[in-house]
Amino acid sequence: MTSQKKLWLETSRRLTRLSGVCAGVLLSTSALADNINLSYAFFAPSQTFPAVQMEHWAKELNERTDGQVNVNTFPGGTLLTAANMFDGVLNGVADIGLSATSYEPGRFPLLNLAGNLTGIDVNSQTASQAVYELIKEFPAETLGLEEFKVITAFTSEPGYLHTQESVTSLEDLEGQEIRVPGDSTAVVQALGGVPVGLTQSETGEALQAGIVNGYVGSRETLMDLQYARNVSYITDYPLTNVVFVAVMNQQRWDALPENVQQEIDALGAEMASYAGKYLDEHIQESLTWAAENHDLEQLTLSEEEAERWSALLEPINEQRLEEVAAQGLPAFELRDRFIELIEQNQ
Repeated sequence: MTSQKKLWLETSRRLTRLSGVCAGVLLSTSALADNINLSYAFFAPSQTFPAVQMEHWAKELNERTDGQVNVNTFPGGTLLTAANMFDGVLNGVADIGLSATSYEPGRFPLLNLAGNLTGIDVNSQTASQAVYELIKEFPAETLGLEEFKVITAFTSEPGYLHTQESVTSLEDLEGQEIRVPGDSTAVVQALGGVPVGLTQSETGEALQAGIVNGYVGSRETLMDLQYARNVSYITDYPLTNVVFVAVMNQQRWDALPENVQQEIDALGAEMASYAGKYLDEHIQESLTWAAENHDLEQLTLSEEEAERWSALLEPINEQRLEEVAAQGLPAFELRDRFIELIEQNQ
């Protein structure tokens, strides 16, 4: 074999090996391009029902995309807190963020009405479906959501009064110090109680130390946060609710393949219903546990007493509606449609 022929064969072998390497690199790059990782942040602990929802959503999306999308969840404020959740998503700190509109009422005045109106007797699943439909129906700019892609939305049940002493009348509540979320401050004040603003992390210690006489909140907290150790009664009158919205960075959304976008959209209404149904069932479990382990009692107001409470709280509802309407937003239309959707879903 001539030296020229040997050189040609060696060059041919090198080119073959190089083309194999290039093909491998291209295949690897393509595989990486198809593999999508999303970060999903939430401010509360993993045992809370919104965090259970986010884990379920992550699992469902992974399965429905045949492993194409992996979602890394960050509950408990480990990536973003309630104070910076929405801005954090806008700035790309997290691809998706889940938070309550009541933490930024100035940002979501219209949507927050679905949570801060009192006296609406509705379970979480029905309210969640209604809120998600409101978000689909009303223009994003009226809801404060124009910079985001909404992944899903749902609500807690209405907040109820949990106390150490029995409360079946306005007189019983007079002067009692009650931990409240922001939307319930004026509500508790109107009923004669003394509202105390505390975070959930501070509430347990405040109850145990006797700093507060009770709290307003959803009833799964009795078991999930062990509040049943320090309260003995629940007064069965629905106060304010909490609206949760999961949003994605719009640029991140636009960059997703169409098949992934379709699966996320398909999960929206389903997850609203899932979160609400899970919470409703979990509340019944919590109430049973609290009654059996801590002798918790549920108290029902007389019809006459419930009317007294409603008469004091209805002006607060009207004031909130008028304040939002004064901003040029369709407050009364949203309230009416919300009630209509609740009746349809029930």
